[in-house]
Amino acid sequence: MRILLSNDDGYFAPGLIALAEELKIIAEIVVVAPERDRSGASNSLTLDRPLIVKRSHSGFLNVNGTPTDCVHLAVTGLLDYTPDMVISGINHGTNMGDDTVYSGTVAAAMEGFLLGIPSIAMSLASQQGGHYTDAARVARRLVESYRDRPFAHPVLLNVNVPDMPYDQLQGIEVTRLGRRHKAEGVVKATNPRGQSVYWIGAAGDAQDAGEGTDFYSVASNRVSITPLQVDLTHYRNIDDVRQWLGEALPSEAPGLK
Repeated sequence: MRILLSNDDGYFAPGLIALAEELKIIAEIVVVAPERDRSGASNSLTLDRPLIVKRSHSGFLNVNGTPTDCVHLAVTGLLDYTPDMVISGINHGTNMGDDTVYSGTVAAAMEGFLLGIPSIAMSLASQQGGHYTDAARVARRLVESYRDRPFAHPVLLNVNVPDMPYDQLQGIEVTRLGRRHKAEGVVKATNPRGQSVYWIGAAGDAQDAGEGTDFYSVASNRVSITPLQVDLTHYRNIDDVRQWLGEALPSEAPGLK
């Protein structure tokens, strides 16, 4: 089995190193990751300049681009084969609820999924980052399960692991994304040149965090696995928009003026 690893914390991140060390026991791995921390890059692609790929002393390949760049580059030309799986992470911190929209970790896995490859985004639910090796064991278990019982079609899984020893985890649970309150306001400051600068405010607290959500699962010391999709169509609104459009712009109108 051949696995492409990437992340958004940079090729030097401890979570990525732990993931590579664990998975190389059971698979052939290649790492293509950003040259620096690109957290919050979401699904952005670099289109205004060429990308440069370098090999680090560890053998990991690093790219002066986004997590999406890394996976896209690897799958569409850098590698001479198509990986059997793409795994992104292990992220330093959670990617739950609304976080997934902004997450570079999830974006790297999503790019693999969009290219037809089963993909997993792995995150450690902690800001201390103490148990990467234990989260890597969870990743290995998931890879082994997929190897032995593969899905009939590509999947995109978002996995959040509580930051604790492996033998203290209370199980694995399939969940849905929760929701957060809106983010806190921007933080205004002044730089040494007297210019006003702004820091994006912290994420809001969990709002929809009841049983069945990723928030609830992690708070209960269980690994959360949420299947994601890329189709953003709001199907329940299709009829409403058709009715609104018909009233606003009747079909007999000769044109849009």
